Amino acid sequence: MLDQLNALSPLDGRYSSSVDELRFYLSESAFMAHRVEVEVSWLIALTDSSISEIQPFSDMERKKLYDLVKNFSLEDAKQIKEIEKITNHDVKAVEYWLKEKISFLTEKEKISEFIHFACTSEDINNTSHALMLSRTRKDILLPLLHTLTNKLENLAQLYSDYPMLARTHGQPASPTTIGKEFANVVIRLKRGIEQIASVLPLAKLNGATGNYNAHIASYPNIDWQDLSRNVLNKLGLVQNTHTTQIEPHDWISQLFDSICRVNNILIDLDRDIWGYISLGYFKQTLKEGEVGSSTMPHKVNPIDFENSEGNLGVANSLLRHMSDKLPISRWQRDLTDSTVLRNIGIALGYCLVAWKSCIRGLNKLEVNTTTVNYDIDNCWEILAEPIQTIMRRYGLPKPYEQLKSLTRGKGITKETLREFIKTLDLPQEVKNSLLLLEPRNYLGISKLLAKNLDISTK
Repeated sequence: MLDQLNALSPLDGRYSSSVDELRFYLSESAFMAHRVEVEVSWLIALTDSSISEIQPFSDMERKKLYDLVKNFSLEDAKQIKEIEKITNHDVKAVEYWLKEKISFLTEKEKISEFIHFACTSEDINNTSHALMLSRTRKDILLPLLHTLTNKLENLAQLYSDYPMLARTHGQPASPTTIGKEFANVVIRLKRGIEQIASVLPLAKLNGATGNYNAHIASYPNIDWQDLSRNVLNKLGLVQNTHTTQIEPHDWISQLFDSICRVNNILIDLDRDIWGYISLGYFKQTLKEGEVGSSTMPHKVNPIDFENSEGNLGVANSLLRHMSDKLPISRWQRDLTDSTVLRNIGIALGYCLVAWKSCIRGLNKLEVNTTTVNYDIDNCWEILAEPIQTIMRRYGLPKPYEQLKSLTRGKGITKETLREFIKTLDLPQEVKNSLLLLEPRNYLGISKLLAKNLDISTK
């Protein structure tokens, strides 16, 4: 019997509670439920068409058919699984199960053979996957990413004016504010989330090789392409008009690539926060009873950001494999995509674990003002940049070289730097301005940028 302690995947074990909401959308039972929904939608569309052998359903019959979708249960999934033991075909098992469930229909026997009419298994599967992914994106992925982004936006606003020494190549560099550095991530995430949201979910209901062959042979006067489009549009999907037996999955590849890019932004964030915690710029709120090390009692490790980074890597490896593999299929069909698609829940599950870990870590962060203030207040050499830039403006000789000689590879005091400024042949008001300059007020427009988090291009 499956238990969290004997599960092979951490998603069903250690991290089970972090991915529970995905089960309704991406589990095998959910896959079956979506197949039933597609079959029912197709069947109702057929009865509403000009097919003379079957009549449109009554309102009560429609309701009962939709109830099969709405009330689909784990017990229903188990029944389909039992049928699959005989058919050794998962979609055919759904078809047979549905035929058993329509006893309430007035013309059950006649209707029965129009279940899965002219469909290939991939018609049902690709449409189900499109529903599963688009609903998961809308109900789980985007809301969680917005929660994460909102947390970062709050931090950007909270610390928009708080000066911080920047580092390039790990060395002291022109100052910024803590809020501005969070704002950088916010803007990147907002653009990435827009890309995830903009991918159109494509699907097809066009038969064994994408040409409506059986459809036309049976009912040549029906506009099958239009009927198929209407079914897909009612499900919230976009028709892919040109396919082989399988919808080529390019849109899924685009979606997964977009998620990978967002994950890379978060890996970058995780590593930066990890580094700032190491520098002592951030403290982490303590949790009673929590242990940081089995032997070093003093440790408070940045485990949430480490967990997030590690799981983002696992997620991206799976998403990238699917992104590369899914658009490729031999001739009109092979089954290599089918087995790969069964791992969608795993890939997105690791995303959820990582995103939630990152949020948890961000909620623990506190600025260590002592360390942040000490670093910026004792790094006067970073003012070599504005001094030599102003010297260039006024045509003083070798400004870069003079400041390089004064500051490169060695610390410099406030007094030393001000004595140097006093020797410069500059207008007095410019000298006075430079003498008032300090690392913590040499911030450019970082405060403004930290507060302006609009990604519009207007």
